[in-house]
Amino acid sequence: MRVTLLGTGDTTGTPTPDCDCDTCRAARERDVERTRFSVHVEDEASGDTLLLDFSPDFRYQFLREDDAGLPDAGVVSHIHFDHLDGLGNAYRLFDDLPVYAADEADPVTGESVAETVASKYDYLDNVHPRAVTPLEPFEAAGFEVTLVPVDHPPLLCYGVVVERDGATLALSGDTTFDIPEASRAAMRDPDLLLADGIVPAHLADYHPKGGRHPDADGVPRTFGTKHMTKEGALALGDDLDADQTRVVHAAHYYPVEEAFADDIAVDGEVFEL
Repeated sequence: MRVTLLGTGDTTGTPTPDCDCDTCRAARERDVERTRFSVHVEDEASGDTLLLDFSPDFRYQFLREDDAGLPDAGVVSHIHFDHLDGLGNAYRLFDDLPVYAADEADPVTGESVAETVASKYDYLDNVHPRAVTPLEPFEAAGFEVTLVPVDHPPLLCYGVVVERDGATLALSGDTTFDIPEASRAAMRDPDLLLADGIVPAHLADYHPKGGRHPDADGVPRTFGTKHMTKEGALALGDDLDADQTRVVHAAHYYPVEEAFADDIAVDGEVFEL
């Protein structure tokens, strides 16, 4: 299983437009990017391909990573625009694109993620939303996939587990450290964990809600109310016994001396599982 990180950034990406912070300047100088989030999975033997989340940077990402073929199917973790709005690129690119999303009704929106995909993209007759039940494995493009509930208030959000031929990819989704135990069980022992770590823990003081879910040393593993810190992401990897953990969904608020550490992913990284 070949995993390509198409987009590893948060909602504004790095570099952020019209930003002259040290981190954005350094990203330009290093010619590295963290565009909006998306992950490409391929079974090289069969050529089957699966896309996890549809970044608004979809077109650019697939032009840049020309070894990553267009997907046979997709999965949507939640309805925030930086994970969903790239689906509009399906126009004239696909004959038939199944898109899998959760069937649970969100108390905030009154509809499930699958229903939101169906209603928002009803003008795309080549996109076929498929409602699936969280924690129940299903097949997508030849991969065994499981949606796992995570904690990203106020909306429902899901991590993703992808398995094929003994290899396992786990994706935390946008989440705090407070991932339900049933979801952690489904995510356990991955070959690769991609974990949301939007900023380092020492920046939690700058959030109006501060940091939450401290470890034994008082280090916050959640930043505010919606995302993990880098420390939380790495702790999740330890808790799940991940063979390898990469921090994704990173913001340009990382101080420049920390922003390009080895454990924080950048676009274009490829993993063979």
